Parts: sequence; C-alpha cells; structure tokens
Amino acid sequence: MATDMFKFNNVNLDVWTETYGISFYLSYLSRWPDLCCVQEAPSGRMMGYILGKAEGPSSEWHGHITALTVAPEYRRLSLARSMVNRLELVSDEHYKGFFVDLYVRCNNALAINMYEGFGYSVYRRVREYYGTLGVGKGGKDEEDAFDMRKPLSKDPLRRSVRSNGREVLVNASSVS
Repeated sequence: MATDMFKFNNVNLDVWTETYGISFYLSYLSRWPDLCCVQEAPSGRMMGYILGKAEGPSSEWHGHITALTVAPEYRRLSLARSMVNRLELVSDEHYKGFFVDLYVRCNNALAINMYEGFGYSVYRRVREYYGTLGVGKGGKDEEDAFDMRKPLSKDPLRRSVRSNGREVLVNASSVS
C-alpha cells in the first residue's frame, strides 16, 4: 500500500539500506505490486520491506530483488527469509521466471552469508556498481557488487548460476 512509504524511516536509516525517491517506490508499487511486501508489527511500526520486479529477455526473464531491508530491532526473526520466499514464489509461479537475482555490496559479508543461506550464489562481480570509492582492501573497489542468483523451477539445469562467479568480473555498464 502506498501509505506504507510514510512509515519507512526506522527501516531506511540503516547504513546498508539503499533508499530511493518516492516516485521510485510508487513506480514499483504500480508495476509489480505482487513483488512488493512490507512486514508490520502489531503496533503499526514498520519491521521491513522488499521491493522486486520482473525483467529480462527470453531465457534471462527473472525476478529481481531491488531492495530488502529489516529494521535492526526486528532482525533474526526470519522476516527477510519470509519476504524473499514470497518474492521467489511469485517470480516462479506468476511471472514464470528462470531465476531470482539481486545485487549486494561485496563488502557486506552479513548479507552475502544470509543470501547464501537462502540458496543464492554469486554469478559475477560487477565493478563499481554502486559508484567508486577507489581501490580498497586487496586492490578491489569497495563499491563493487556481487550479482547473486537462485534458479527457479523453469531452470532445472541451473543454467542461470555458475560455480566460479566470484572470479567473473564485468563492468557496471554491461548490466541492466
């Protein structure tokens, strides 16, 4: 519901949460309402949300997690898992996607571990996806992203994933 956007502040203040303008949220809600979800406490306080979309040509048709965040005080309650499961189900059954993907900062080990626990794997590293801060630890830019993917039922041969994804480097301009 569009009025939920006015309750996002406690969630969006987290350092790892990407935030967007109101028109961005509204465009997702109008185009992919079934891939957007909020979790609200009985008190009415926002606990977390997920924004997703369906995109891609032919065999690259997939669900995409644009944003997933849970307020710090509501973490470790499996809220992220339940929202991701719902997005995967809708991407699989309604949109008939081959996989679900997401981008996560390469230095966000907590999120990477969480997504790996959900069955996602690194498909490729996208150079300077979030901009550039210059060379960081190990000669790698701290603003690179991992493109993580999880195959859905339409991809039984798992063509949408690869075992050496951390070694595959692409430029941000080559991803949509």
